[in-house]
Amino acid sequence: MYVVINGAGKVGFQLAEILAASRATVAVIEKRLTVCEELTEQIDDILVIHGDGADVRYLEDAGIARADVFAAVTGDDDDNLVACQLAKVSFDVPRTVARINNPKNEHIFHELGIEGISSTTVIAQLIQEEATVGDILTLRTIRQGEFAVVEMLIPVGAACVRRTISELNLPEKSSIVTIIRGDEAIVPKGDTEMQEGDLVICLTAVAQEAELQTALTGRS
Repeated sequence: MYVVINGAGKVGFQLAEILAASRATVAVIEKRLTVCEELTEQIDDILVIHGDGADVRYLEDAGIARADVFAAVTGDDDDNLVACQLAKVSFDVPRTVARINNPKNEHIFHELGIEGISSTTVIAQLIQEEATVGDILTLRTIRQGEFAVVEMLIPVGAACVRRTISELNLPEKSSIVTIIRGDEAIVPKGDTEMQEGDLVICLTAVAQEAELQTALTGRS
């Protein structure tokens, strides 16, 4: 898998480390020369481009035309949006993922077909597992694989959005343990309302994972 990352701040640096360790082929585009030098010194076997990832020239230098995934993770939502649009429209990159810094901008990214996510670890996991927003990701299994702790990023238009926990038709052996909403961790109650972009952590019987996904997203 070939992944091009725009931005090597704290998020981009960590993402590059995670993906390189998983043996993905990684290129990073970064405006700051000193950060580029740090990347080259600290992470082996990645391509580092000194430039602006929202500029066609540097995208071409990074080999964007052959990328499987483009991830824009700078601290500026506008830059991330422009860079993802360039990768998607001009270079036909199959998948574009963006870091969202301001939750108010989330709907813009989703309307343009860009996966907008706020968590570094979730971005990395989605890329590594070739999963998409709304897919269930297993964090760990327990009781000899009978149950699993899973997480899901709730997509735009999901069946659970604007519905309370008590209104959801969750499987008998599934429960929502925690909802991560921005920087807030919520212990849900029956009257807690689900929102687009929620990162939901659940405990479920492995055999009911598909039912859980259907209950939350409306799709199987």
